[in-house]
Amino acid sequence: QVQLVESGGGLVQAGGSLRVSCVASGHTFSVTAMSWFRQAPGKEREFVAGIPGPGSGGSTFYADSVKGRFTISRDATKNTVYLQMDSAKPEDTAVYYCAARGAYNGRSVFALNGYDYWGQGTQVTVSS
Repeated sequence: QVQLVESGGGLVQAGGSLRVSCVASGHTFSVTAMSWFRQAPGKEREFVAGIPGPGSGGSTFYADSVKGRFTISRDATKNTVYLQMDSAKPEDTAVYYCAARGAYNGRSVFALNGYDYWGQGTQVTVSS
């Protein structure tokens, strides 16, 4: 099992920056891709950004709505994934969830069912 704990959420003004973090613990050796999803009130959870497993040689990938503004990164030595949010917009307001994928399962990395483990989420609010 893998446990994920997010932190760093809070209130930021439009145009500002915020960084959220996700620390993985447990059987982290089994984790491959990790991603961030978000869920705004009354909306479905949606993909935000993802990063392949260490040593996979793949590139980061983003939803069109955040491309050029958000950056996902990974510190394998700390079992931590970060989401740097710049040029924040009010529509970025949501609960942000960290997700981790174990062994390849054939499912899309953009889909919720592509991940085996989820954190509890951290609230990000962007004021206008």
